[in-house]
Amino acid sequence: MTTPTLPLNSGTTIPQLGLGTWPLDDQEVERTIIEAAAIGYRHIDTAVKYGNEVGVGLGVKHSGVDRDELFVTTKLDGTYQGDDRALDGLDASLARLGLDYVDLLLIHWPLPARDEYVSTWETFIRLREAGKARAIGVSNFKPAHIDRLIAETGVVPAVNQIQLSPAIQRREQRAYDSEHGIVTESWSPLGAGGDLLRSPVLTEIAEKHDKTPGQVVLRWHIQNGLVVIPKSSNAQRLAENFDVFGFELDAADLAGIDTLDEGPDAGVDSDRSGH
Repeated sequence: MTTPTLPLNSGTTIPQLGLGTWPLDDQEVERTIIEAAAIGYRHIDTAVKYGNEVGVGLGVKHSGVDRDELFVTTKLDGTYQGDDRALDGLDASLARLGLDYVDLLLIHWPLPARDEYVSTWETFIRLREAGKARAIGVSNFKPAHIDRLIAETGVVPAVNQIQLSPAIQRREQRAYDSEHGIVTESWSPLGAGGDLLRSPVLTEIAEKHDKTPGQVVLRWHIQNGLVVIPKSSNAQRLAENFDVFGFELDAADLAGIDTLDEGPDAGVDSDRSGH
């Protein structure tokens, strides 16, 4: 099975389904990536903050998949904001990963109180121009933050990675991203704590399609044009999460899932989250 891709404004493409790697350690993540690659995953998401870039790099190296067939994302956190700190930050990430470039580089959080995300974005633009990142984007940014990036640099992020699930649907943010040609990517796509997956609405839809509630949720992300990066280190769950392309949710299914949204104030304060 080949994962569907979405076009990025950088001229590259991104696989719609990927593997999240937080909070796996180096040993766990290397094994998980090798297993995931054998299933068909071609998109790996990590970050400096996760502390597992070495393991991700080893997993990529030992996966048996050519580098140019894999899409690797990393993120630079607040340590690397401002004063061209991202230059050394990405070089260090590439050394840990054992790679010459990443396919996507994200600013992990805007940290607006520090007011350094615009200068950091300017450094990211230079890193893209140098070929060390094929696309650049942001994580946990709100429309006002992105408006500033665009106004002051003229460069629109390729991706905005945000907490997003049927319980936290962020319709306004998704509409904003779409209007600006930004791909929205979902972290914590299955919800936190497992409560979402016990929803009677999802259970009924899952039974209808002979799928699990988790597969229904991942299919919801795919059909909404989102990139989704579920995380698991369990081989069976990895296979289940990837098996979401052989069925389709109908209008009634989607309407039912719409009722699960807890509203615009749901979710964590991502500036202070572990993600």
